[in-house]
Amino acid sequence: MAIELKTPGTDELGGLVAALRDWQRDNDPYQLHPGDIGWQWRFGPEATTAATRTWTRDGVIVAIGLLDDSDTLRLSIAPDAQRDPELAQVLVHDVSTPDVGVLIEGKVYVESPMGALVQDLLFKDGWNAHDPWAALCRDLSTPVEDPGVRIDVIGAEEAHERTGVQRAAFEGSTFTDARWHAMADGPVYEDARCLVARNQLGESVAAATVWSAGEGKPGYIEPMGVHRLHRGRGYGKAIVLGCARVLQELGASSIYTCTPASNVGGVATYQAAGLEPQPEIRPQRREG
Repeated sequence: MAIELKTPGTDELGGLVAALRDWQRDNDPYQLHPGDIGWQWRFGPEATTAATRTWTRDGVIVAIGLLDDSDTLRLSIAPDAQRDPELAQVLVHDVSTPDVGVLIEGKVYVESPMGALVQDLLFKDGWNAHDPWAALCRDLSTPVEDPGVRIDVIGAEEAHERTGVQRAAFEGSTFTDARWHAMADGPVYEDARCLVARNQLGESVAAATVWSAGEGKPGYIEPMGVHRLHRGRGYGKAIVLGCARVLQELGASSIYTCTPASNVGGVATYQAAGLEPQPEIRPQRREG
């Protein structure tokens, strides 16, 4: 049967998330994570489906794409299909052909698993490597050290603290209380936690959201930020350690995240919390 491309309906997002859970591997932390869908859910289920693409063969999902809020299509491919010639050729055609409907206007980057055949074919088709992303990971099979500050798991009553730190950490952030509630109401958030780090005065100074993919699977940080008025005091390291502890309690085998390699401060923060650099990720850019 031919490979079919579609934009899933809201009733199909559960199957999509289940596939992403199944695809998670400790030795390959470069796939889309269920948390990526969960974070997208802050815009609501309809917007999440509009940003999502699936490729199926014989009714089985073999690839998933997420159009992020900048200009990139993030591709995830089933582990046993990453070197599949038929799938790779279909993906190259679909991301390179404007009227197919994969890339919306202005989307000119594709991020796919390192080593996947689709990358080789995109290079042959004239795509070029773009700015690298740093991937960092920490094994959670041993105890995680104390963060040294108070870390709280945030619920609905404290959502304003979580969103306030987000907006103070990322210029231009649109993470409002309403969007937090939309995210928290989504099915993926059942396996997620929002955390806030507090200083000695009890002020919220750093925040993060962690996403579990299930027992024995890699957990994911998306996003993490330190309030701009409280930087340089170790709160970034503290909140990442808090994330590691919470994911360990949720049964995650490891914790990982990705950030632009140019984000030197962010990379240093993650490394200070014990996350080790992995092979970098190279999105590909369409020329012309």
